[in-house]
Amino acid sequence: MKETPGAKSAEKTIPLNEVVISLYEAQDKVYPRSVSGFFTKWRWVMIWLTQLFFYGVPWLDWGSRQALLFNLETKRFYIFNLVLYPQDLIYLTAILIISALSLFLFTAIAGRLWCGYACPQTVYTEIFLWIERKIEGDRAARMRLDAADMSSKKFSRKAAKHFVWIAFALWTGFTFVGYFTPIRELSQSVLSLNLGPWETFWICFYGFATYGNAGFMREQVCKYMCPYARFQSAMFDDDTLIVTYDEARGEPRGGRSRKVEVNSKELGSCIDCNLCVQVCPTGIDIRKGLQYECIGCGACADVCDTVMDKMGYERGLVKYSTQNAVDNKWTHKQMLQRILRPRVLIYSAVLILLIVSLLASLWLRTPFRVNVVRDGVIARMTDDGMIENVYRLQIMNGTESTQHFKLNVSGLKDLEIETKVAKNKKPAKDSKDMNRALKSEDSKNIEDEENENKAILVKPAESRWIIVDLKIPDGTEKSGSHKIKFEIQALESKETITEKSVFLVPRQ
Repeated sequence: MKETPGAKSAEKTIPLNEVVISLYEAQDKVYPRSVSGFFTKWRWVMIWLTQLFFYGVPWLDWGSRQALLFNLETKRFYIFNLVLYPQDLIYLTAILIISALSLFLFTAIAGRLWCGYACPQTVYTEIFLWIERKIEGDRAARMRLDAADMSSKKFSRKAAKHFVWIAFALWTGFTFVGYFTPIRELSQSVLSLNLGPWETFWICFYGFATYGNAGFMREQVCKYMCPYARFQSAMFDDDTLIVTYDEARGEPRGGRSRKVEVNSKELGSCIDCNLCVQVCPTGIDIRKGLQYECIGCGACADVCDTVMDKMGYERGLVKYSTQNAVDNKWTHKQMLQRILRPRVLIYSAVLILLIVSLLASLWLRTPFRVNVVRDGVIARMTDDGMIENVYRLQIMNGTESTQHFKLNVSGLKDLEIETKVAKNKKPAKDSKDMNRALKSEDSKNIEDEENENKAILVKPAESRWIIVDLKIPDGTEKSGSHKIKFEIQALESKETITEKSVFLVPRQ
């Protein structure tokens, strides 16, 4: 193919500019403007509800203990009238699955409700912003203060703000640790300056995280660190309620006097005041369409309604709506009719099934547990001509009252049973350790009561280890492994647990 004469020269005249692409984009600090309105009021209602729960529940008592306590030291999880053990991890798993499905359901219906109204990052950012406004002033005052040179006024206000922030963050860290260490004991340790190393670490760590995330990082957590913002679009569809800008009504935007009627200058309803950008906690412009940074708080809808009221225009230029409703000009009733669509119905059905299953499982849950562990010695011959197998039984009482248990073992003829209850809650290394534990006065008193009642006593929300000696006369059974059953019955509730094991007969 023949080359045109000017092609080479034109090629030489095209300038090649180097472009440096940065993987990190420095951004200006976001100064959210205060706003009032319907969605703002609901956001503060959720802030009050979540924080009253978080800060108040650890101080509630249930009988003689804390109502909600995850005691890692004793491996007991107290949830009001429930006492759960590490073996009950399935319930925690079920709760996490239910929480995830609930998030999917609410997201499919109304977008990022969790992010806008109940997420800890949103809640604490709003609280820290409220403190900042009270000390430094509203948006314009804070911007002027940050731009000004350092002075005694600026230093005092900044110091006061950070002092309140740090105090609130440490209180938050203290409350968080109070869910894992009895909060009244924790408060006494704080007042007497006798905190343990782990309590000190977690109070400072959680307090520092609250201080840093809500005081400084703020929208950066939502935009860059939170994974939910990245995969939320997979749960959205055209019938999901989102904060949206009615472009057909608002464009073309432009400033005008209040006396000018809408469309009289061939302008839309948007007066391009940029207040929707100023009130946004993540600093985005909702007029550019749905963006992953939008947390669905509705602040832009509140401030836009205020502007529409002042201009005498109809509300709803920025509102909660669906893409289909905006495109097809649906009424509110038509939009709500699309809520019960297949995705929502499937999420709801699975969620209801899981909740009912969890509640039924908790209702039918046996209030005690039993673990059977064979002793280190497999089998031995005693001096009186008996074959002995030694077992260790752990009985865990999951109720708030003292329980008595009756033990029975079946599966072999002429089986003799002898039990001893050890004081220590943890399994001993061998039978000698257990026998040493039996010599205490406490064990003696317990044994006396057990001998009198002919039952094993376990105190509320405790576990006990029992040494069980099983003996049969030599020669009554052939050598090998023989199946046996341990049956433990709670005398108060009449419930029974059966655990299988084996009795070993050694070869002659």
